[in-house]
Amino acid sequence: MNRLLRSLVMLSCLGVLALLAACGGPIRPDLPLASTTVPAAQPATRAVVVLPGRGDDLAGLEQSGIVAAIQQQWPDADVVLADVSLSVYRGGNMPERLHADVILPTRARGYQQVWLAGASMGGMGVILYDRDHPGALDGLILLAPYLGGRAIQREVAGAGGLASWDPGAPQQIDASNWQHELWRHLQTLSLDPQQQKRVWLVYGEKDRLRRAIGLLSPHLLADQVLVRPGGHTWAVWNPAMGEILALARRE
Repeated sequence: MNRLLRSLVMLSCLGVLALLAACGGPIRPDLPLASTTVPAAQPATRAVVVLPGRGDDLAGLEQSGIVAAIQQQWPDADVVLADVSLSVYRGGNMPERLHADVILPTRARGYQQVWLAGASMGGMGVILYDRDHPGALDGLILLAPYLGGRAIQREVAGAGGLASWDPGAPQQIDASNWQHELWRHLQTLSLDPQQQKRVWLVYGEKDRLRRAIGLLSPHLLADQVLVRPGGHTWAVWNPAMGEILALARRE
């Protein structure tokens, strides 16, 4: 199991406060999530909020090239980098913290559109946020999202794929079922043509997460799924981000 998967398996700590110390230190829910806004070169009419992958923080996001990739295509977009680390996911209330500390203040600035993008673990965060706040965002950009481990992949694949998979009755999300509920929301998105229009997906042909992503990609709009040469890296995601925003601008 690679480092990313090992780390995300530790999300079994989700919502179990007694185990937070063992999972890497206490969570401070009283402290707002850190974020930084890179202003547009011209009057901003929209914003793109970006969530990091497991190995990135705000400094890593700033150095990744994602801001330039966005603003080269959307010079009227402010880019908001949100410091949503693994410890925030372990706290069990990531969607609410992101909503209160980042999305609502961003919306309050009066943008015509607010988009949310995330790489790897951050892509998972985009899905979890949209699950709790459906339709709150104008666009969702999934950059090679982490979609859970092999067990949930086998369950979905064994049912004949996402469209025929029966997730059962909706459940309150917790440490034991978060992957199941994540896939339930993906199925919800995939079955609603209007919701599909908001979702864009990017991954590399050699991405280590492509097996799970391949269970999702056929159920999104074909021209909004970009498969590019390469692996699990910003060198794949940044150029594809530019392609996505160029396409979205024409709609």
